[in-house]
Amino acid sequence: MENGFVRSNNPSLNNDLVRKKMNADIERSLEEKGLSKVTSGIPDLTVRYTLGTPRAVETEVYPSGWRGWGSRVVKVPYTEGTLVIDLRSPVTRSLIWRSIARDDQNDPSKIEARLDNMVKKAFQKYPPKQKK
Repeated sequence: MENGFVRSNNPSLNNDLVRKKMNADIERSLEEKGLSKVTSGIPDLTVRYTLGTPRAVETEVYPSGWRGWGSRVVKVPYTEGTLVIDLRSPVTRSLIWRSIARDDQNDPSKIEARLDNMVKKAFQKYPPKQKK
């Protein structure tokens, strides 16, 4: 796991136990898709996730264009209960795949209880279908 962020002011979501659970849930979902964690060397993908905070916008800049020259700026709005999972190329740091899962709960403890379902929902469409 490259890194994960919990952007919540609520201690029931923003704690080490929730981050460990998120890491384990994401790892398990990727293993179910046939991917495995690499402990040495350069991996094929890196994973970054963010669990949202009320009314925030994160600005991300990542390489794009020909051979990664140039950059692309993306603004991603977050609300409590929004989980964004990014798979990126470790070499170019470019975004390969993104999933956004939302749970419309206002109670952070209910969001915490549903995190495993949010991760499963996020990976339902991974890997993307081949275009013909």
